[in-house]
Parts: sequence; C-alpha cells; structure tokens
Amino acid sequence: MVKSRHRQQLAFSLLFGLWLPCCLAQTTPSSTASPSPTPSPSSQPKTERLKVRLAGFPRKHNEGRVELFYKGEWGTICDDDFSITNANVLCRQLGFVSATGWTHSAKYGKGQGKIWLDNVQCSGGEKSIEVCKSRGWGNSDCTHDEDAGVVCKDERIPGFVDSNVIDAHVNENRIDVVRLRPVVAMAKKKMPITEGVVEVKYKDGWAQICDQGWTIKNTRVVCGMLGFPHERKVNKNFYKRLKKRAAEKVSRPKVNVSAGGRPTTKAKANSKSKQSSAGKRLYLERQKSYFHIHSVACTGTEVHLAACPLEYSKPNTTSTCQGGNAVVVSCMPGPQFMQNSGLKKKIKISGNVRLKGGARLGEGRVEVLKDNEWGTVCDDRWNLQSASVVCRELGFGTAKEALTGGRMGQGMGPIYMNEVKCLGLEKSVWNCPFKNITSEDCQHMEDAAVRCNVPYLGLEHSIRIVGGRSTYEGRVEVQVGSKWGTVCSTGWTTKEAMVVCRQLGLGYSMHAITETWYWDSSNVTDMVMSGVKCAGTEMSLSQCQHHKTLSCQKSAAKFAAGVICSDTASDLILNAPLVQQTVYIEDRPLHMLYCAAEEDCLSKSAAKANWPYGHRRLLRFSSQIHNIGRADFKPKAGRHSWVWHACHGHYHSMDIFTHYDLLNSNGTKVAEGHKASFCLEDTECQEGVSKRYECANFGDQGITVGCWDLYRHDIDCQWIDITDVKPGNYILQIVINPNQEVAESDFTNNGMKCNCKYDGHRIWLHNCHVGDAFSEEAERRFEKYPGQLNNQVS
Repeated sequence: MVKSRHRQQLAFSLLFGLWLPCCLAQTTPSSTASPSPTPSPSSQPKTERLKVRLAGFPRKHNEGRVELFYKGEWGTICDDDFSITNANVLCRQLGFVSATGWTHSAKYGKGQGKIWLDNVQCSGGEKSIEVCKSRGWGNSDCTHDEDAGVVCKDERIPGFVDSNVIDAHVNENRIDVVRLRPVVAMAKKKMPITEGVVEVKYKDGWAQICDQGWTIKNTRVVCGMLGFPHERKVNKNFYKRLKKRAAEKVSRPKVNVSAGGRPTTKAKANSKSKQSSAGKRLYLERQKSYFHIHSVACTGTEVHLAACPLEYSKPNTTSTCQGGNAVVVSCMPGPQFMQNSGLKKKIKISGNVRLKGGARLGEGRVEVLKDNEWGTVCDDRWNLQSASVVCRELGFGTAKEALTGGRMGQGMGPIYMNEVKCLGLEKSVWNCPFKNITSEDCQHMEDAAVRCNVPYLGLEHSIRIVGGRSTYEGRVEVQVGSKWGTVCSTGWTTKEAMVVCRQLGLGYSMHAITETWYWDSSNVTDMVMSGVKCAGTEMSLSQCQHHKTLSCQKSAAKFAAGVICSDTASDLILNAPLVQQTVYIEDRPLHMLYCAAEEDCLSKSAAKANWPYGHRRLLRFSSQIHNIGRADFKPKAGRHSWVWHACHGHYHSMDIFTHYDLLNSNGTKVAEGHKASFCLEDTECQEGVSKRYECANFGDQGITVGCWDLYRHDIDCQWIDITDVKPGNYILQIVINPNQEVAESDFTNNGMKCNCKYDGHRIWLHNCHVGDAFSEEAERRFEKYPGQLNNQVS
C-alpha cells in the first residue's frame, strides 16, 4: 500500500514537473540571447513548407544545385541514388511543371555547409522531397564534390505563388518584419511614415533595439528595408527634451493651477498636454520596452537587418539598455513618395536606368541607357546587392528580390551588361564592375529583373472589389469621406481598371467591366464617384480626374464599374528593324484589289477610281509582332462574335489591331492604313516554346508568350495607300492595339516610328524604333505627334 502510494506520488511529481515548465513556456516571454533553431519536420506544423532553392554558377534560372533550408541552415543533397524522379519532385516544389534532367558531381559548383540528404529515392508522387526515402537529415557519407543539381522545364505551374528568386542568405527566422512607430501624434496621420522608433517583430509582439553604438550605416539598412533610398540624421535633442519633459510630468503630482496661482484655462491645459503626450509616451514605453537586440553593426551594404552582425539582449539582466533608449531613425523618401515639396534636399531619379513590365510599383525588368538607346541586363551573377543599387537609384529602398530568367518579360533591344558586381554603396549600377557582352554570351530569356522594397502607403484601404467569383474580380467600391459606394462605368476603360488593380496589389487589369449585373448584387452600395479618367500610371484612383459632384446617366447598380485583375499580362512589341529592311513601293492594279477595297484598306480616293483599270501606289512592309509579356495575347471578342471574311477565307477576331500612318513634319496625317480585323496566330516561336494559336479551321486566335505573328509584306492590306502623297520627308508610324482593347503590361512600347524619305519613285526608311526605345534627347528629334491617339485623316 505504501509502495503503491509512493509510486502515485512519484508519477504525480513527474507529470507536474513536465507540465509546469510547459505552461510557463507558453505564458512567459522568452529572454534568451538567441532564437531557438527551427524544429525538425517531425515537430514542425504540417503547414510549414520546406524551403528549396537553386544555386550555383554558371546556370539558367531553371537549373542549378539543389539546396534545402533545414534547422536554420542551407544545405545540399548528395547525388548517390539520385534520379529523374527525384528531380521531378524538386522541380514541382520550385514551381516548374517537371524536370528535363539532373546533374551529378557538383556541376554547378560545390556547395557549403551541411549535406542534408543522401540516398534519396522518390516514387514520383511526393509533394516534397522531405517525404521521399533517404538516410535521414544530416546523415551522409558524401562530400560537396557530389552535390546534386536539377534542370527543370522552363514552364511554370499555373497559379504557383512562390517565384524562382535569388534570396538573401540570412536566417529570416531571427528578424522578419521591421516597422517604424511614430512617437509624434501628427506623424501617424502622414503616409508614408518616415521617422519613428524601430521595432522588430518578436514572437507575438514587437520589440525595440537599444541605441547604444547605433550608427548611420544601421539606419541606411533599416530605411532600405522600409522602401526609402536614403537616411537622415535624427534630431536627438528633440527626443531628449521629450524624454525629460515626460519624466518630469510623471514624477510631479497633478496640479490644476498655473504657476501664478490662477487656474489654467482648458485650452492651455489641452495645449500643454498635447506637447507632453508624445514625450510621456516615449518615457513610459521606455519603462516597459523589451530590447530584443542589444547592438547592431551593419556595414551599410546589407539588404536586410538580419544580415548584419547582431548582439541579442542577455537573459536575467537588470537593464538591457543601460543609459540608452530605443533606436529612432529618420528616412528620406524617393521623389514619387514625397508629400512635402519644401524639403531642402531634393532627390533626383536616375535617367539612365528604368524598370519595365512590372505589375506593381517598384518591380520590373531592369533596363539601362547607353548611346541614347535602352537595353537590358543579363542575369549572370545577378544578386541582391546589384539589384539594390538599381532600386535605390530609382527612389525605392533595397531589393526584396533579384529575379532571373526574364521573369518580368523579355526585352527586345540590345543587352548591355553581364556579370554585374555591385558592392551595394554605388550611386548607380553604371558605377559597378560589369562585363560588356556579345550575343553569344546572353539572350533575352536571361534578362534580369527586380522587386524593390517600397514604402507602405495604405492605399488599399480606400478601395475594394466585391461580388466577384474570386478575390481578383468584382464591382469597384471606393471610400469617399466615411461612405463606401460604387463608381459610374461611363468612360470606364482599361486605364482606369489598371489603376484599381495596381492600388489593390492585384497586378494588371485583364478586363474593364462596364456592366456588372451578373455578379452578386445582394449588398450593392450607392454610387459615389463618376467621370473617372486616368492616365494609367497613377498609384490610386483618387489621383485620377473625376467629377466633383456625381453625374452618371446610367446610375443603376448593374452599370457600376468592375474589374478582372491578373498577376500576369501580355506585352506586344513590333520588330522595328524588320520594317526598315522590308519596305518598298508597289504599283498594284485595281483588278487585284477588290478584297482589299471590301476591307477598307485603300484611301478614300480609290472609290472614285475607274475600276478595274488603273492602279494604286502602295507602301509595303512586313510586320513581326512579338509577345514579350508573361501571358498570352487573346482577342477581347469571344469566338461567337468573330467575323468571317470570304475573300481571305478566315475569321477575323479584332476590328482594329494596328494603325499604319504616314505623317508630315507638322504631325498631320497624309495617308493611313490599318489591318482591319486581324487574324491572330503564332507564326513562329523561340526555341523551346510551342505554337498554340492558328487561324485555319476556325482555330483559337492569339499570340503565345515567346512567339510572334508575322504579316508578310506581300499579303493583302499590309500597306499604306500613298497614291495621293507628294514627294517629301515624312514619318511612318505604326501602333499595335491602338485602342488598348486588350490589356498589356506596357503600352508605351506599342508604337513604332521611322524617318521616311519619298522622292516620287523610291522610298527610304531610317531610324526605325519602338516608342520607348530611345532616350528623351533622341526622341526629341522625332516630335511626338497626335497621330498615335487620333486616327482621323486631316
């Protein structure tokens, strides 16, 4: 009996001993010097995914040495027993549809650190490499000479969220999120927040950093993470005065009379309380602050605070920041985010670098200017330091991601840079070491891109879309004052819809909807905005023009404006050199132009001609239209509304796809042509891309990413009728998708211009270029004419 009771007491003691620390661990904030390592998969929540990346050199974006992130450390996989089945699992985990091969013997260079897995054997159906059979984590008899690699098929899994990026080689589990919390009440109302206490996300709350030994280099790194290109010195005396005043306020008993013995007025009391409230908050917060980080020692080139040497606060110390305060920093926003134009220091954005093809602010393909012509950067050795120099140069913070493999679309012009090696402190990417390249070194499928850190503006809080089938579509509702309501759809176009999708962070607009009766209308609000007109580049709908007072003829709920957004979009661009190479004049007999006349491809004077006798003088050329975007270009009209043209024997899917115009020196249109109802198809594609669209047999129409639609100089309507044009100097202008009926990621490259000389018998074209291919200085030689916007002959 005694033994039994003793056993029960022992069991109870053991259970209590195990249970008590567990409970304390759940309720007591940790004060350990360093964060705990990542638990093994067996103890990890099932929702946490294993991180996988491709590394090594030289390589393309879809191949490389396989590296896994486990227990807070990146490591490799040994090539023993490796197979194409293993490679398939890994490629799918990286977002590619499948693997085309695998490599052994450290083809992409030897890795560092652990060799996490060995003798891996997958069956093929696994969703993660960690599920496959192996010797277990860290159990290997290999060296890094045996590191395995994979080659993935360059086709992404539809809807796959994580992109194939080069990320910071830091332990993100230590510091993930950093914010500035303003101390002065007025600063809270202004966006973006440029000055405040630095706080890092820690467990379920926020912790501060001790300012002992804090340097301007540390501030530079913090500002870069928050989307600011430069740092400013903080007025420390101001914060010291706040602290002193607050300390006095707290230590003094509350008195309701003035120094002269008279009661203070309510207004004065309120005024003094407002002045001291900020200081009081700073003082009181210092009393309860938890300083997670004791000291920071950045060099200023880091892209993330976690990449800096950090000293964590020691446990069980009486004061974690002896004689110091929480770090306060002040940042300088880029020009596009400056609200106060009276600042003494004006930041200029570089005119030699730009981003193209990005859906959101601060992202895109990197393009640089050389000899008055824009070109791209090859992704060999492209990293976050080089990407950050580009971002800061353009008025953003450091780079969040350095993307490779043309992930923001492929350029069309020259490729100027390769193996860019920035340190991180350069003023421009042109100041960094790089190699000049030849066409053998790089192709446009290797164009480098970036996603920059941008300041948080909170623009998404004043707009929403409701009633749609997914989070990417719906009826647009905006907040005017305290009231939410719909937007009038009169004049609602792709430009306005683009701004809405950008403001919501949903990418591009695929469709601007003017009738939304087919969406859920159970909670439709009143209309609050009309007459919206955007340029298409605004950051929010409130920056666009709109009526001061509501005025909408169709104010019923079913005519409210709507959008359908998408993360990707097409981007059409004309091959300008081909136009210049293929131009010629043909005198074509009228009896061969009946089909063309039926499609309105001749000038108006042709109607007065003596048919079928005589001829028309035609300026002919070939058009090769490339889709360099990230989604297929498809006609807006559905197949049911396509028009059959018996003359040419195929269906036409678009009424107007291209304008061809000849302009004189005053910008007046002297002749015009257009491909009415183009038939869109893939004529040819770049290597590795398959054709999807074909006009024959009522096939699907469109242009696949990486393909082009060629309209040869010898087909009907591929001309401008210049029968009535006199000899002289002109400008040939071609505009694709002129009415912007179909959404594209970039409309600035839809136009092309050439200098044109016509002597009455022969014709010459020179300086043919896409609308945004030249510098502003070079473009000034071609004055910008209204012909691109107005297709009426004067």
